[in-house]
Amino acid sequence: MYIHSEQYVTAGAPIGEAKSALIMLHGRGSTAQNILGLATALKNLDQFALFAPQATQNSWYPYSFMAPDEQNQPALNSALDTIDKVVNRILDGGIPADKIYFLGFSQGACLTLEYIARNPKKYGGAVAFTGGLVGEHLNRDHYKGDFDQTPVLITTGNPDVHVPLTRVEKSVKVLKELNADVQLKIYPGGSHTISQEEITLANKHIFA
Repeated sequence: MYIHSEQYVTAGAPIGEAKSALIMLHGRGSTAQNILGLATALKNLDQFALFAPQATQNSWYPYSFMAPDEQNQPALNSALDTIDKVVNRILDGGIPADKIYFLGFSQGACLTLEYIARNPKKYGGAVAFTGGLVGEHLNRDHYKGDFDQTPVLITTGNPDVHVPLTRVEKSVKVLKELNADVQLKIYPGGSHTISQEEITLANKHIFA
C-alpha cells in the first residue's frame, strides 16, 4: 500500500498574484501534467493559480471507489491529506476558500467529491467529470457542514463502466443536504472520457 508524497505541478498565475486557485485531480493511471492540460479548454482562468497533485504510482487508491473502506486505506486518507495540504498552501498564499475551485476526472472526480464533502464550506465551485463519493457504503458521519450554495457540476455516462449512476445520485443527495448547488448531467451511453459538451457545461456553470 502506498502513501502519497507531496508532489504537484503548478501553472497559471503565481499564487502571490492570483485572484483564485484551481486544484485539478487526475484519474487512475494518468498524471498531474495530463489533467493540467485540460486547463487550456477552460475559460476565465487568467488570474487563477493552477495546482495538480500527482498520485504515487499514478493512482490515488488501489481498488474501486466502492470497495470496502479498509481495502483503500491508508492510500485514501493519504490522498485526502495531500489535497488538504494544497488547499492550506493556497489559503496561506492569501486566496480565500470562496476563490478555490476543484476539478477531477474519474478517480480524481471521486476524490474531489470526497474531499469537499468532508470539508464543506463556501468554495468557488467544483467539477466532477464521472465520479461519486467514496466507500462501500456512504458514512454520513464523514459529511457535516455547509457549502453555502457552492456550485457543483457532476457529469456521468449511463451506464459507466466504473461509476454506477445509483452512487452518483446518492452523492448528489448528500451534497444537496450539505447545501451545495448541484447540477447533474447524465449522458445515456456516454463513454468514460471528458467530452467537449462536459467542458462547455463546466465553463458555463462553474467558470463563467
